[in-house]
Amino acid sequence: MNIPQDSAILLSFINTKLRDFYPSLDALCDDMELQREDIEDKLAKIGYTYREERNQFI
Repeated sequence: MNIPQDSAILLSFINTKLRDFYPSLDALCDDMELQREDIEDKLAKIGYTYREERNQFI
């Protein structure tokens, strides 16, 4: 799947998908055939980390 390359847009895209469609980051990555580490690394560069208890990057 083609996902946004801009980190800020990716953040919004991922958080929206997590909120509306997926119970976890692992479920999103499995369904969309994405590498969890790639997403976490890219969003960490702009100061965001995944919080399982909230199911979002904050």
